[in-house]
Amino acid sequence: MSHHAETPHRTETTVRRPSVLRFALHLLEMVIAMLVGMVVLDPVWAFAWPGLHENTTAQALVMATNMSIGMAVWMRIRGHGLPAIAEMSAAMYLSFLVLLPFLWAGVLSDGAFMIAGHVLMVPAMLVAMLRRRREYGW
Repeated sequence: MSHHAETPHRTETTVRRPSVLRFALHLLEMVIAMLVGMVVLDPVWAFAWPGLHENTTAQALVMATNMSIGMAVWMRIRGHGLPAIAEMSAAMYLSFLVLLPFLWAGVLSDGAFMIAGHVLMVPAMLVAMLRRRREYGW
């Protein structure tokens, strides 16, 4: 009779949960870094470009820049390479760029444009992350 403790049988779901959790936490970290970028850099833009908030197109692109900077800094700290950072930054802009024609045509109000742009960012980020699953801990 063996005195070795039995190792519990690990199913695919028990193996995957921690990696899915790491993936989700990484996404949350990036969202927080994006918010930090917006909060820290918005006053700089307000000082440098006093009328910025009167131009929704410019405001959205500057906001995407602020979010990209915050996220890029965090991604570098986490050891991500430049291609991953470039893809994730593109996700920030893409979510607004696809909606700009609707804003310009008057189909979307300024507020609806900003909300939709931010909502679309999450799936755009997920696509970029899924392209590099292993890099993001999945």
